[in-house]
Amino acid sequence: MARTHNFSAGPAALPTEVLAQASEEMLDYEGSGMSVMEMSHRSKTFVGIAAQAEQDLRDLFSVSDDYHVLFLQGGATGQFAGIPLNLTEADDTIDFIDTGAWSKKAIKEAGKYCNVNVAASSSATNYDHIPAVADWQLSDNAKLMHVCSNETIGGVQFKDFPEHATLVADMSSDILSRPVNVDRFGLIYAGAQKNIGPAGLTVVMVRKDLCGAARGITPTFLDYAVQANADSMSNTPPTYSWYLAGLVFQWVKANGGLAGMEAKNQAKADLLYNAIDSSNFYSAPVAKADRSAMNVPFTLADDALDGEFLAQAEARGMFNLKGHRSVGGMRASIYNAVPLESVQALVTFMGEFENERG
Repeated sequence: MARTHNFSAGPAALPTEVLAQASEEMLDYEGSGMSVMEMSHRSKTFVGIAAQAEQDLRDLFSVSDDYHVLFLQGGATGQFAGIPLNLTEADDTIDFIDTGAWSKKAIKEAGKYCNVNVAASSSATNYDHIPAVADWQLSDNAKLMHVCSNETIGGVQFKDFPEHATLVADMSSDILSRPVNVDRFGLIYAGAQKNIGPAGLTVVMVRKDLCGAARGITPTFLDYAVQANADSMSNTPPTYSWYLAGLVFQWVKANGGLAGMEAKNQAKADLLYNAIDSSNFYSAPVAKADRSAMNVPFTLADDALDGEFLAQAEARGMFNLKGHRSVGGMRASIYNAVPLESVQALVTFMGEFENERG
């Protein structure tokens, strides 16, 4: 059976080479006579898999020894609580830049544990841009600044990052898609199900000097120091997701690293945005300077045609193009593992549909 063109926002497409390797190793990983998902996380074999995955991720981002690299559970949503519990006291303040639905969720959760200051927000214009830095109303003494590097739902992406002594970033939907200087951040976190691997795993890269002062009420599995001291195994980790993430890291390294991913992703994004911008039938709601290279929302001139567009797309093997229920329209998520050929097929279909129905 032919593979579909999968534009899902997450869980998302995985590299076919990774899936093929995992398939070959499903019943017998390297002569062990068992699948990785059947192994003890304390076994020598899995400890080796975990260590190699961590090293490969460190290599990709040039992560220094000043940072812990943790493989946790709970998704990015778990870190919305984990960050204030580990890095702040109740009377501390976090400055937030509110650029979309995931920023909003992080703000709400952090507000349970410390003070929050929404220094800037684009909610008044339906999250169609990143507010200009000159307009940010920052606190005088914020312990942290939080940004969402790429808003999966709205398709807004930071092209560069602000300066702050302790900058925290949710990179769930654009991690591994481009080079990032980790040293500019106090903490980076990401749910795996976009660019890293299957759902169930959360990656956290946290500066070591920020660990060790978690509040007493912090759940043990969210305590960064506890997890770092246990090599992310204070409780049973999502072993198979960790293994698959490791295969993805190796795939990225073999395909040009983060710079290679960035070039390929930009080519895909340019192709799709150019098709939208050159049309009178499709439109993209996000300001050009802030458009995501990962998640491309767009609308049709007549939303009454949405259902027909989706049905015809699926008939041609293109799935998961329906926009998030909160915003409607369409959304094509074009993560690392989505090949250029899929975007080319989508652009061709969009042109034909416009000619027929526009």
